Amino acid sequence: MNNQSDLKTIGFTPFLYNSDQAFFSVRSGIPIIDALSQSSDLLYLAKSFAEDAAFIRDTDRHAWAAHYLTLMGKALLDDVIQTLTPRPPRTKAESELDAPESM
Repeated sequence: MNNQSDLKTIGFTPFLYNSDQAFFSVRSGIPIIDALSQSSDLLYLAKSFAEDAAFIRDTDRHAWAAHYLTLMGKALLDDVIQTLTPRPPRTKAESELDAPESM
């Protein structure tokens, strides 16, 4: 089993969609402790912008900033969860489905 300090993001989680196509996704290879720290920072800023949006009525820029920061923070957390969640073992049939076609 890997030491948790050695675990890195898998780069699985997309975010910010246009129709059904993601504009962005989490990159693989980021140490999960760094991903969690960055997510915490993003969500703290989102909380601050959401509070500003509740009190400043002349613009919606704070609400949109909170929205985008929340999307990014959540994507990082979701990717870390995917990294930490054990995957079920693959069967031989599943492995063969992913094998390249022979010529």
